[in-house]
Amino acid sequence: MKILHLNLSDYAASGGTGIAAYRLHAGLKRAGHQSKMLCLIKETSDPDVYYWDRSAATKGIERAFTVVEKQLGFRDNARILTTMNLKNHPLFEEADVVTMHCIHEQLMSYIGLPNLGDKPLVFYTHDMWSFTGQCHYSYECDRWKTGCGSCPHLGNLKHDNTRLEWKLKNWAYHHCNLHVATTSTWMHDMVQQSMLNHLPIRRIPSGLDTQIYRPYDAKTCRDILGLPQDKKILMFGSIGLKELRKGGDLLVAALKALPESVRSEVALITMGKDELLLEEFDIPSFNFGFVTDDRVKAMMFSAADLFIFPTRADNLPLILEESMACGTPLISFKVGGVPDLVRPGVTGYLAEPENVEDLRDGIVKLLQDDELRQSISRQCREIAVKEYSLERFSQDFLDFYQQAIASTPQVEQKRPAIPML
Repeated sequence: MKILHLNLSDYAASGGTGIAAYRLHAGLKRAGHQSKMLCLIKETSDPDVYYWDRSAATKGIERAFTVVEKQLGFRDNARILTTMNLKNHPLFEEADVVTMHCIHEQLMSYIGLPNLGDKPLVFYTHDMWSFTGQCHYSYECDRWKTGCGSCPHLGNLKHDNTRLEWKLKNWAYHHCNLHVATTSTWMHDMVQQSMLNHLPIRRIPSGLDTQIYRPYDAKTCRDILGLPQDKKILMFGSIGLKELRKGGDLLVAALKALPESVRSEVALITMGKDELLLEEFDIPSFNFGFVTDDRVKAMMFSAADLFIFPTRADNLPLILEESMACGTPLISFKVGGVPDLVRPGVTGYLAEPENVEDLRDGIVKLLQDDELRQSISRQCREIAVKEYSLERFSQDFLDFYQQAIASTPQVEQKRPAIPML
């Protein structure tokens, strides 16, 4: 099968979406299929990843579109010419099916999707953006079910045009050959309640290479990474205090609330932003910056006793899958798709949303119960291999691709006109 993936980047420049996209691409190649990626940012040396070039004229027009749409309160539509011209790209023409991991972030415009004819398109939903008026996570708002408008989370948009944007998305999705893959149980439920519910929908959790992400000897990993052997280690991901969704403030509060008996026996390691000022906690701390090497990350997980993920909203976080595969127990909040991975007493501890005391209690409970932590560690690894392997990930998508191809009409339909709204 010939598969084309569309995404902003082919790895970490677009966060978890890029990493998940590349892992699927690599898994499909490993399974013997012709998988290629088309991106605006090429990070890997993979010869099957291609830079998505545009003509100078198209770039100029789209730059102007970007300025205009920002003034009007719209977002992510400036690449309409790029999207409409995609049907003439050699990689698009040769593909049996196209996987869109991202159709925003200045990559594509959903308004151009109906111009792509009957080519089977599979949209892998990594957040809620595809069916809202503009947001990636709606938090308490459910206006996306009925048409948006009066948006409580406009961010830096100057005008509220979320109702019109919602209508345009709804029109586009009814005039293209689109199939939807969702990562988590929560996202699957959201999609079924959204404007996408008339489309074929299948839940396909993302996967990873469990031969790279696996438990390594903790003592050896600590020696290599320069970490103390006489401490229990708490690990965090990217904890930017300014990003409300990641919950850095909740983590700070939980750490401050740890009993002195626990604080004296722990050390902290972080990846990504280091805005927590960990020295204020009087706990040994080590920041490794942005880590993109999979084996280094696997050593970090293996060196840690617990991985803490204090998110306020998330789909199916890859970093939790990585921790599971390395046998490192998880602690997080009961939000979004997190419960698919963090299963109380099985793979970790699931605290109630926004409950700092509950988060702290989970940390204390798992740190002080060595037998429970070791049991959870074994179960983490077993579940990761069974449910989140790269082989399972690839095969699930291949099955969905076959379904999409089989349901594609043989006669090309006329291109619909953009409706009066």
